[in-house]
Amino acid sequence: MSKIVLTLPDGKQINAAAGKNLFELSHGSSGLILAAKFDGRLTPLDTVPDRSARLQWVTYSDKPGLEIYQRSASFILNMAVAELYHNIRLVIGHSISNGFYYDFYCGIPVTQELLNEITAKMREIIGRDLPFQHRLLPREQAIRYFADRAMSDSRRLVENSSIDQVQVYENGRFANIEIYPLAYSSGAVSRFELKTYSPGFVILFPEQEDFTVNSHIGKTRKLFQIYQESKNWGKILGVSDVGRLDQIIAKGGISEIIKVAESLHEKKIARIADTITSKKEDLRLVLIAGPSASGKTTFSKRLSTQLQVNGIRPLALSMDNYFVDRQSCPRDEQGELDFEALDALDLDLFNSHLADLLEGREVAVPSFHFETGSRKSERRNLWLEDDQILVVEGIHALNPKISASVPEHHKFRIYVSALTQLTINDHSRISTTDTRILRRLVRDCSFRNYSAAQTLKRFPSVIRGERRNTFPFQETADAMFNSWLVYELAVLKDLALPLLEKITADDETYTEAQRLLKFLMLFQLVAADEVPPTSILREFIGGSSFHY
Repeated sequence: MSKIVLTLPDGKQINAAAGKNLFELSHGSSGLILAAKFDGRLTPLDTVPDRSARLQWVTYSDKPGLEIYQRSASFILNMAVAELYHNIRLVIGHSISNGFYYDFYCGIPVTQELLNEITAKMREIIGRDLPFQHRLLPREQAIRYFADRAMSDSRRLVENSSIDQVQVYENGRFANIEIYPLAYSSGAVSRFELKTYSPGFVILFPEQEDFTVNSHIGKTRKLFQIYQESKNWGKILGVSDVGRLDQIIAKGGISEIIKVAESLHEKKIARIADTITSKKEDLRLVLIAGPSASGKTTFSKRLSTQLQVNGIRPLALSMDNYFVDRQSCPRDEQGELDFEALDALDLDLFNSHLADLLEGREVAVPSFHFETGSRKSERRNLWLEDDQILVVEGIHALNPKISASVPEHHKFRIYVSALTQLTINDHSRISTTDTRILRRLVRDCSFRNYSAAQTLKRFPSVIRGERRNTFPFQETADAMFNSWLVYELAVLKDLALPLLEKITADDETYTEAQRLLKFLMLFQLVAADEVPPTSILREFIGGSSFHY
């Protein structure tokens, strides 16, 4: 047998002894190692190398490592609940602070005493240092496997998706489908906290910076209410997980789902317009903010239409028009262009135009060309008449610095985000960030001259910028709007797959591309033709009846 040599990023080499797995080979390396990249492919630590390859350890400080830790801790949580309480349904929800929200679907009141009991059982499981056992099951076998365990949500997912094989992790009474690998064993999870968050609870994870759990959950109640509203929308639509969505698509019922989902959006926008209208004697400025790819632009256009229905003439002003030329754009800590920084905008010009407009003076608004990264030569003249409201949209719109000169009673703030309420099954969530990544990936390739790899490479910088510049102001909003659509990932799949498949194993974004590819394979396809021309989704896939 030829010698197996594993080459680390710094050029050092590991001579892999026959039969030793990656976990054994990782001994002596620094950091909490949770997986490895084997020739760029994310690989669990129980893998025994069968050839020489490039090797990179994945630690908690890496995005894949963070997600592996979170999923491993969540797996242990479910194991603990399964051991303590038979036939109790625990369902994962959305993220809150640096954790995941959970609900009991059984009427059990969630008290800190209950959570202390679960925590103790989790600590016991962690102390056992149990290996996370996994296997790859063919589709038909996986269907029988979940049917035998009465896991109808997972069985439905496998039955109706296009996947041929399913990675299943199991330990004792609990099993789950996992796209990412889990840690080598339960002993890898050392830090977490369970905290009540009525009506459910949150499992909090360590911060990446110092690996300590921050027990404080910041102000998130307004955002939480929007998540709960979206959960109610899911009940109206009869769609709570991917398996149910795929089932509806397979039976030809998606057109009705699309109509109702879009109508729920329209009704919510109309209600926000009604609230603004009720304050029209004082309001002069509507500020719309949200993270990248949240659909702010289309929302602002649809809100403007509803305001017109109410007899208010809106005047739209997009902050995107005030980007500085790319060569003047600031860079982040990694040296990447930081489009989310406040200094990426010509703030002096914007403030000057805002003041002039509210004083009734005419301004010449610039226009930014995203493909070239520079302003267009043409400008658009705007002025605000006495009976008009100025509608400003951009990621920084809720930052007090943007509108400091405008009295508070003249302003109405709106926060827009794509808050994904759909789950893969009871135990696996869909990240809101994933929805936005896929939206942006499709849009950037079609309209902004970026490849999928460029978008994926840039997105960590986007997230860092949002944490600094957008998320801190979300709870100051007077209204919130969830732009996510229950069917959109089934549409984005067909557009995103060929873009992600172009990313090769030698690209630094390959691991992330492979994860997204596996994720998208869970969905049945929905043709883009089904999407209405006024949908927020059209902002990303093209074909909108709005002008951008």
